[in-house]
Amino acid sequence: MKKILLIGLPFAIIICGFSLKTLLPKKDTMLNHVALHVSNLQKSTLFYENIIQLDSVPEPFHDGKHTWLKVSSSSNLHLISGAQKGTPRDKFCHVCFSVPSLSEFISRLDKEHIPYEDWLGAKISVTTRVDGIKQIFFQDPDGYWIEVNDDHK
Repeated sequence: MKKILLIGLPFAIIICGFSLKTLLPKKDTMLNHVALHVSNLQKSTLFYENIIQLDSVPEPFHDGKHTWLKVSSSSNLHLISGAQKGTPRDKFCHVCFSVPSLSEFISRLDKEHIPYEDWLGAKISVTTRVDGIKQIFFQDPDGYWIEVNDDHK
């Protein structure tokens, strides 16, 4: 009997643990914000407002060192001044925005003389992913990589 309890009890605890986990409500995790450390707050703010077309939202610090921009109903982009200029950035680390029309967005970049490329680095080219989503990459004033795609999900 002791042997059965010693073997069976751990299994019963494990099974109950898995069962309880499925009964508990799942927490909804969502992205609250992304923060970018920028060298020129005014230049970066204008870039994200005019090129990416994000609206600014009130920021609580009122210290002239932050800009908060609305990305969605639950997410913001925070720009924080004070970064060193010229820090190299890797394309694998990027922020992505989806737009209704990639061709209209590319026209905006062309009008502002902002170069863009595909994932492999071919200038003035668009990548079509295996799922059919079209995407481009370019850099903001601090060299952060930005992907813009036409994902409509």
